[in-house]
Amino acid sequence: MMYLLLLVGFFFLVKGADVFVDGASSVAKILKIPSVVIGLTIVAMGTSAPEAAVSLTASLSGNNEISLGNIIGSNLFNLLVVIGVCAVIFPVATNLEILKRDMVWNIVSSAALFALILDGRISRTEGALLLTGMAVYLLLLIRSALKNRLEGEEEVPMSVFKSLIFIGLGLAAVVLGGRMVVDNASLIASAWGMSDTLIGLTIVAIGTSLPELVTSVVASRKGDSGIAIGNAVGSCLFNILFILGMTSAITPIAASPELMIDIGILTAVTILMFIVARSKMQTSRLEGAVCVLGYIAYSAYIIMR
Repeated sequence: MMYLLLLVGFFFLVKGADVFVDGASSVAKILKIPSVVIGLTIVAMGTSAPEAAVSLTASLSGNNEISLGNIIGSNLFNLLVVIGVCAVIFPVATNLEILKRDMVWNIVSSAALFALILDGRISRTEGALLLTGMAVYLLLLIRSALKNRLEGEEEVPMSVFKSLIFIGLGLAAVVLGGRMVVDNASLIASAWGMSDTLIGLTIVAIGTSLPELVTSVVASRKGDSGIAIGNAVGSCLFNILFILGMTSAITPIAASPELMIDIGILTAVTILMFIVARSKMQTSRLEGAVCVLGYIAYSAYIIMR
């Protein structure tokens, strides 16, 4: 039964992402704003729902290190696997706005997280600072959207109401599918004799990031790189500034020395992805494959340590 439910989960993921991307693209056309802005906001926040649920639940139960580990792992997956797989499917052209604004914000946010955690914890005050950073970032996005309204009449595939229905139903299917995949893959792994620790470091960590991966891949195949890359980068920013800001504002987060190493790796990866995107102004298939291999190497490292 769990094998059948696993397949059903993947079906919901793929079909939900397809509907979600169609609705989000339609909203961008209706509002006459670049699809990258929708990718950085509605799509990024929507696909980060699993991480938000896990982190907030952990915070309320007083187990905040889970939320920190979840965010670090999710961001590394977004940068290396989501962008990497999209590039392998079709070389990703660099969006200048994402490069100059959002990827720089991502570097600063990751470096700020590393600096905040040097004393071994993120306090409530520091959580409030992260939330303030999220508010400032959203204001910049709104200003950019208003400034870069698209001119002319573009064919809109569906009405506002239908677009919102597509976004809601698509997101619900993506989140439900991701949950089904994680739960049933964990059951299968347990039946095969895998330890709970190994399951947590691999299946659960990757499972909460499946919505970002599937949504970005679907968007990339539809030729909408703005949503694909905006989703990955926007999710990283949302994870650090909003989810970690919110969870640490509820309960201060303590970090183990091992997690501090992971935050250092995350910061290095954000800088590396900026360099890759800036050189030749695209991420090639080869660079995408190297990114995926880098994530596999990181996974091997955390399993062995």
